[in-house]
Amino acid sequence: MYHIPVLLNESIDALNINPTGIYVDVTFGGGGHSREILKRLTAGKLVAFDRDSDAEDNRINDDRFIFVRNNFRFLHNFLRYNKIGEVDGILADLGVSSHHFDDASRGFSFRHNAEIDMRMNRNSDFSAAKLLNEYGENELRRIFHYYGELTNANQLAETVVEKRSKTPIKTVDDFLNVIKPATPKKDENKFLAKVFQSLRIEVNKEIDALEQLLVHSLKSLKIKGRLVVITYHSLEDRMVKNFMRSGNTDGKIKKDFYGNTDCPFKPVTRKAIVPSDAEIEKNSRARSAKLRIAEKIK
Repeated sequence: MYHIPVLLNESIDALNINPTGIYVDVTFGGGGHSREILKRLTAGKLVAFDRDSDAEDNRINDDRFIFVRNNFRFLHNFLRYNKIGEVDGILADLGVSSHHFDDASRGFSFRHNAEIDMRMNRNSDFSAAKLLNEYGENELRRIFHYYGELTNANQLAETVVEKRSKTPIKTVDDFLNVIKPATPKKDENKFLAKVFQSLRIEVNKEIDALEQLLVHSLKSLKIKGRLVVITYHSLEDRMVKNFMRSGNTDGKIKKDFYGNTDCPFKPVTRKAIVPSDAEIEKNSRARSAKLRIAEKIK
């Protein structure tokens, strides 16, 4: 299976679908969420985004479906290009498809030896190998600390810079051997998952893209339209939470002349929705997922 969609029923229910409405799935992947949205539409439309050519092979043959092979950071522009004004709901599942981890050739996983790639868009010329061989020590430290939340980010950065000066880092095994002195024996897999996550986020500029998506969602949603986002990383979740509560990713609350909170969104649930124990047992990759829902009110 290309991907098992996380929090499937919860996220589709969160969209509060109008059968004749227009919806956007900005992370199409294997199409699991999109197919469920289409089941609830009659005369409505669904626009799906994905920058990966592999995902394009999963596109749905349906007159109500439009596939856009591009980054969701350009959401508003592509809606306008397709002569679509405001939409009734936007869904984002920010996790990486199981396909990316399972396909060794993509270089996303530390379980398979291949070129250390990690590009969602394979037309890009910026890969994880390029990052590891060209970024300065301070830039590497920032990535490991900020995106991987690693306590030994300094050691990791120093080790990479020292080792690559002798031999370039080209493959997953090259990289694992380079960082072996900085890899703890306890919880090794958890540590490596964080290291690889930090590289993937930087290679694909995921945090910048998420910020652009949130800004574009405000331009693209109708009043009472729903923004539904599933995150897997504390930094992403904090950005989404802040945006839904304040209208900006910094979380700075603005107030109007009368002292009322001036935010274009209203959170639909007080707390994030998380997967049940039963879902996690069936799909361990759902463990860190958090679903947040907001409705545009102005």
